[in-house]
Amino acid sequence: MSDTTYIKTYEGFLYLAVVIDLYSRRVIGWATQSRQPTDLVLRALLMAVWPRKPKETVLIHTDQGSQYTSRDWTAFLRAHNIKHSMSRRGNCHDNSVAESFFNLIKRERIRRRTYKTREQARQDIFDYIEMFYNPKRKHARNGMLSPVDFENSQRNINQESV
Repeated sequence: MSDTTYIKTYEGFLYLAVVIDLYSRRVIGWATQSRQPTDLVLRALLMAVWPRKPKETVLIHTDQGSQYTSRDWTAFLRAHNIKHSMSRRGNCHDNSVAESFFNLIKRERIRRRTYKTREQARQDIFDYIEMFYNPKRKHARNGMLSPVDFENSQRNINQESV
């Protein structure tokens, strides 16, 4: 699942694009930029795809934003064997996992704050995602494990059953 949001800074908005693994709720790709072009979501998706190198077709779900309907986005998906699923027009519930993540980061970290610079906001986002959310934040859906711990536990279960 992929989506974008914005964070306020005194330099203007900083846009955040994320790719979230629906199985573990882990943010597997993210990128920030001062604008919201297709390149922003492509960088987040590349961060998600590069280390995992999926061998089988994977599904990505997005809204109908212009970034997700561009030729560059479509070409990237085709080149990496990714199938695209899109929300229905005007249906915010289709992207509820991404919206829930954005709600968490804004409630738990940003809290109506305006950062001095985009770089300061980017560093704080990095800290939240990579140092707290993925390795430590517990999710009821994951049996009260963090996304990283949940993935590790599932990997151990799968290895034991082989």
